[in-house]
Amino acid sequence: MEESKQQWYLDSGCSKHMIGDKSKFLSISFKQEGHITYGDNNKGRILGRGSIRDKYILVIHDVLYVEGLKHNLLSISQLCDKGYQVMFKTNTCEICLPNIKEVMLVGKRINNVYLLDISSPCSIGCLISKQDESWLWHRRISHIHMNHLNKLISRDLVIRLPKLKFERDHICEACQKGKQVKSSFKIKNVVSSLKPLALLHMDLFGP
Repeated sequence: MEESKQQWYLDSGCSKHMIGDKSKFLSISFKQEGHITYGDNNKGRILGRGSIRDKYILVIHDVLYVEGLKHNLLSISQLCDKGYQVMFKTNTCEICLPNIKEVMLVGKRINNVYLLDISSPCSIGCLISKQDESWLWHRRISHIHMNHLNKLISRDLVIRLPKLKFERDHICEACQKGKQVKSSFKIKNVVSSLKPLALLHMDLFGP
């Protein structure tokens, strides 16, 4: 099988993203930064670093350009350092943003390795459920109420809005914080005043 130029090996032993084809860089800064050591103790020269972009607007930053490297390597540790969550399953590997619970990329297991093809649209967000997509559109349209989203669909008012049934099955954390007007203070069992009519300094505001 001829390997795609945009296939990346998801490598847990690789400290940095790296590639050997400089034509794939969106931008690159050429600077010799030493060597990287392969598993067989051979070494490859680091000739620069930059960003990779594919036709689906996926950007991979801080990628090393390594002389003579035959395969593209995506570093698991570097992804984790950037705040991504990487979950390996029997046949797939999901790369998620845990703060918004969104699957960004999906790699497939081929034999004993996990491969990510960034030139294929099915690898980008292909495992996002309809429920996740509903809340994704909720966030995209300024945290609009789910009932209003259903009205937009029924009247066909927004171009390319998916024909989903938007349901409020849980509370949006951002909406809850935005509507929160006060926080409860814990009851104190200790008397703060030292004498009758003593002046107290408290961080309270409101009627």
